[in-house]
Amino acid sequence: MKISRISVWRKTLPLRKPYWFSGGRLKVDSLDSTFVRIDTDEGVQGWGEGCPWGHSYIPAFGGGMRAAIELLAGTLIGEDPRDIGRLNRAMDSCLPGHPYAKAPLDIALWDIAGQLAKVPLFQLLGGAEGDSVPVNSSISTGSPEEMIALIEAARAQGYRTHSAKVGGEDPDLDIARIEAIEAARAPEEFITYDVNRAWTPDLAVTVMNSVSARGWFEQPCETLDQCTRLRRHVTQPIMLDECLQDFQDHLTAWREDACEGVKVKPNRLGGLTKARQARDFGVAVGWRMHVEDVGGTVVADTAALHLALSTPAEHCLASWLCQAHLIDDPAPGKGARNRAGLVALPEEPGLGVAPDEAWLGEPFAIHESPAP
Repeated sequence: MKISRISVWRKTLPLRKPYWFSGGRLKVDSLDSTFVRIDTDEGVQGWGEGCPWGHSYIPAFGGGMRAAIELLAGTLIGEDPRDIGRLNRAMDSCLPGHPYAKAPLDIALWDIAGQLAKVPLFQLLGGAEGDSVPVNSSISTGSPEEMIALIEAARAQGYRTHSAKVGGEDPDLDIARIEAIEAARAPEEFITYDVNRAWTPDLAVTVMNSVSARGWFEQPCETLDQCTRLRRHVTQPIMLDECLQDFQDHLTAWREDACEGVKVKPNRLGGLTKARQARDFGVAVGWRMHVEDVGGTVVADTAALHLALSTPAEHCLASWLCQAHLIDDPAPGKGARNRAGLVALPEEPGLGVAPDEAWLGEPFAIHESPAP
């Protein structure tokens, strides 16, 4: 079996409403998503999606992804798609770094592997660790009253875990937000306060030592070094996210005792192959994790949730579905879907979901073997 064609689509995904985070300094109102289909000479197809959360969140953007795929396609065409590890190494040799650009290709290879094995992906990634995965809401930055209203709306949809976006230059406002949310929190609910690296270390110490929050604080400062230093001055558990760009960052975070948990995101790390490596390391060192993706439709969500379902429950806090924020849905009713705060994965072989090609339209690019 050989890879015969790689087709690429570009889609703009408008959000239902503008999303503010990192203390209000970052705003996203649409996403630039890239869909990839890998075809084989035996008729098996695999799908993947790569979708940065805008272009100011992490070092990734849609145009860079598609340019890199044009370069990487020549590395994959004519190769056996079942050689996932070797093909990942070949992509790294062809283009060092740029893991986000390799993610949809790697995910499509895993989709093919699952179809050939006739099992859903979670079976290949470690096996189901239960029937479902809890999912958390994502609460945009606002006034205390606005954020509580968003949590109440999410609660009505079955969410019991919430990620509340805080952070900024006004510590009094952040303290007010956190104290108000804690006061309104239902007994069975769990809150993560996601700063998205908006605090300087002094503001982080001021806020975190002034509140009685029960939950986690996520990525309070810009860098891994700043978060490590902060960890020595606060008592709340810290979860790292944006500063973990590769496995070496995970290893450094553990060695420096920088956190108690991490977010594992396939599209940031380079796909399911490297995300599974980070997940397995997190289990080995005792971290709690959110296993989810950076952004995208149900295609990206489902790939990440396969990894989440195969993560031991004691290490998997929750996941997130970007699809809840999008107007468009390329595969209605299919793939990973929120059902009263829980997600069950499809039992179909492979990824278990593919975008409607009529919705995708004409490909942005097609890469294939030259004619003999």
